[in-house]
Amino acid sequence: MTAMTPPAPIPLTILTGFLGAGKTTLLNRLLKDPALQDTVVIVNEFGEIGLDHLLMEKVDEGMVLLSAGCLCCTVRGDLIATLEDLLRKRDNDRILPFRRVIIETTGLADPAPILHAVLYHPYLSMRYAVEGVVTVIDAVNGAATLDAHREAVKQAAVAERIVVAKTDLVADQASLALLRERLHRLNPGAELLEADAPADSIIAGGLFGLDGKIADVAAWLKTEAVEEAERESHAHQDGHHHHHHGHDHHHHDVNRHDDKIRAFCLTSETPIRQGTLDMFLDLLRSSQGAKLLRVKGLVALAEDPEHPVVIHGVQHVIHVPAVLARWPSEDRRSRIVFIVDDLERDIVEKLWNAFLGKPAIDQPDAAALSDNPLSLRR
Repeated sequence: MTAMTPPAPIPLTILTGFLGAGKTTLLNRLLKDPALQDTVVIVNEFGEIGLDHLLMEKVDEGMVLLSAGCLCCTVRGDLIATLEDLLRKRDNDRILPFRRVIIETTGLADPAPILHAVLYHPYLSMRYAVEGVVTVIDAVNGAATLDAHREAVKQAAVAERIVVAKTDLVADQASLALLRERLHRLNPGAELLEADAPADSIIAGGLFGLDGKIADVAAWLKTEAVEEAERESHAHQDGHHHHHHGHDHHHHDVNRHDDKIRAFCLTSETPIRQGTLDMFLDLLRSSQGAKLLRVKGLVALAEDPEHPVVIHGVQHVIHVPAVLARWPSEDRRSRIVFIVDDLERDIVEKLWNAFLGKPAIDQPDAAALSDNPLSLRR
């Protein structure tokens, strides 16, 4: 008897953004685009999102079929239960065989719980593939929102793609340029897009394609962009030390929330043993999990260096690594991109070097790694 081939995982995108950023307007436009046909959109309440489709047909309690061939459903209590229910209905041919899921985070400021729900759940992590986080930023009030709310800063920091909405309402192009520059510094690996960009460039382009296969890993990791931003930051800091500090730099005040968000990339030229990688990630997430907004990497394992593994983590949760059939480019370094909140690169790098056996003047101690040393006894 031939074993059944498991179905390809369904790409899942999280659409987030602070209140009034323009998520509703963007989502309404996206759902009318043929590129997103056969998409399921999960929202908190239909009334909150203000769907403006003329033709909506009720399919089931909490579900409506939109005129563009998309299905919209509400979260009925638990998101996990909603995602499982969608799979049951799809597998039993009770609803259209959707190809993609978009979760609109109305009322959920932090995308991390949704990423947790998918990455940590043993069944959902097999059936859904996190395609990415899309964060909408209001071009008019975006800078003020980032100044006032750390949640908005974290939303921008964890995104694969940042959509700057309402640019047509901005009279001062210099302020818009400053906002873009700020977003790039905050998340150098994110792609900055306009709200009128094609639907598939906003929603698609993640790690997994509609066929469930690994897509463009380099575009997902964006290690070059992160490394370039690190070099620019170091150059700026070196130049800054040569200046007198008799005057105030306005952007340091404005970006007070941004200062705690850091993006950096750690690399290794030599393949890493599986056990070493597991221990590094386990110690890091047990001691610093709350500060790890995103962890994304491509790693060469010593046991099988020809088939790199892709790792994806959010806070305390590291997804089961996906193994690639081949390296996506000539660059065969192991590289892991970290987006962290209030965590110094130095702490993570020392731990990385310690596990890889690289010489270091100071190795991390328990006090540096965790406020609770007991968390290291694993």
